[in-house]
Amino acid sequence: MPNIGVPELLIIFAIIVLLFGASRLPGLGKSVGQSVRGFKSGLSGDDEEKPKELESKPPDDTTPPAPPSSTPPTA
Repeated sequence: MPNIGVPELLIIFAIIVLLFGASRLPGLGKSVGQSVRGFKSGLSGDDEEKPKELESKPPDDTTPPAPPSSTPPTA
């Protein structure tokens, strides 16, 4: 496996800036960080990032109302 030093990292960073642009790098870094964090928590089995609405929402036992009938009432 080749050794990656500072000059190689600078070249890689320059290529990334050319591909994505300087304005998109913060969003790209944020999404990579969230992906790595999610991967690590998935490996360790932590369920700390569950959405709160799923934890506290009771099961929905109501049935939807019946659709109105298409025939008019007769007199």
